[in-house]
Amino acid sequence: MSSFFKFFFILILPIVLFSCTSPSFYNKTYEFNKDIASSKFDAAEKLLEEHKSHLENNKLRFLYYLNAGMLAHLKGDFKKSNTFFEEADLFIEDDRKKGTEETSAFLLNPNLRTYRGEDHEILLINYFKALNYLLLNNKEDALVEVRRLNLRLQEQSDKYKSTSKYTQDAYMHLVMGLIYDANSNYNDAFIAYRNAYKIYESDYLKNFSISPPEQLKKDILRTANLSGMYEEQADFEKKFNFKYTPILSDANIIVLWHNGMGPVKEEWGLNFMIVYTGNGWINFVSEQYGLTFPFYIGDTDLNGLTWIKVVFPKYVERKPLFTNAVIRTNQQEYPLQLAEDINAISFKVLRERMNAEFAKSLLRVALKQAAAYEIGKSQDNESLGTALSVLGSATESADTRNWQTIPRTISYVRAPISAGKQEINITLQGGPQGSETHTQVFTFKIGETLIYPFYSLGSYEPDLNHPPGTY
Repeated sequence: MSSFFKFFFILILPIVLFSCTSPSFYNKTYEFNKDIASSKFDAAEKLLEEHKSHLENNKLRFLYYLNAGMLAHLKGDFKKSNTFFEEADLFIEDDRKKGTEETSAFLLNPNLRTYRGEDHEILLINYFKALNYLLLNNKEDALVEVRRLNLRLQEQSDKYKSTSKYTQDAYMHLVMGLIYDANSNYNDAFIAYRNAYKIYESDYLKNFSISPPEQLKKDILRTANLSGMYEEQADFEKKFNFKYTPILSDANIIVLWHNGMGPVKEEWGLNFMIVYTGNGWINFVSEQYGLTFPFYIGDTDLNGLTWIKVVFPKYVERKPLFTNAVIRTNQQEYPLQLAEDINAISFKVLRERMNAEFAKSLLRVALKQAAAYEIGKSQDNESLGTALSVLGSATESADTRNWQTIPRTISYVRAPISAGKQEINITLQGGPQGSETHTQVFTFKIGETLIYPFYSLGSYEPDLNHPPGTY
């Protein structure tokens, strides 16, 4: 038996003996997710506290910080929320991949790896930190967060060279604009709004079918005018086919509607034929999905293995209870406009790396099967090889971890408002019982721009049998 397979056998055996098919991360956290969706935040906090010691000290600690930060944000404890999000931030900056952990995850099971987050999940950390600072009336630190957010966006853009990948986030630029705008920094606000518009026009329209919101167009013209950029204003007026008309008001409110909950990850299996092409090469072929992955196995003997089953992660959407919303104030109605679709972004991020996921999983399964056969042959015991082959398959499971308490979509609108104590009505539409209205009362100062995040996280149960890669 080769030294590699001896090593592989020693590595795999303890895990094989104690492995079994485990439920998905969503199933494990079902009650917590259910409490968040139904706004039972105290019950969700109790569940999180009960599992705190376990979650903080294992490979899920990053998700613990994210969920704890989100829960504190929803409960209105914005300082505590930022304490958790800061821990998540430090985790990203300080944690480095460990060779042994990555090797064991590759050879055995991706769940052995510490979860480090998807690209869009990492961006949302700075987003919610910025919202927390705004709600604490700390606009300076909110600006620090949006600048850090901009750096992360640049890092993300530099990391990927393909124009078809999710490398730019229009909504995050829009939020930067909103915060600069609220601080009367109209020049930087215009630049951020302009950047957001360009990304909506190029990436978002093509990838997510999201057009630039009408509110964004109005904000571009307004900030261009306030910054004295009259030539740019004229260019955009021509592009938008309408003129800038100043709206006189004492103050403004910007409502950010976070609707539904993001998708969950589940596991799905796919059968691959093994085609021996000679000279040490084989092809893994899925006729159903039109996939072919060649591998060089040299003189490794797979004992005539003709097919294998491999498992992969898939996203499954959770449809929101409500489809539209409007705000009413000063006897005027303002529809909320879609600005971000986290559900669609999640699907795209996973879809972009599926070829790499296929390749890693196929090679991992092939190595397990080859190791099992070699061990059985070296011991002159075909039954042992078969048993280890079965046990090796039992260690296969997809990584179904993800941040599941984020919203599905974010919409926004700006509304002028009078100074003093004012009532804001937010009406959610298209729900199972029709519409429902939530009333908030704020006191506005002259010249103030208030950014108010509103949440309706109610969602339907995910269809876990839904075909992968679609939504």
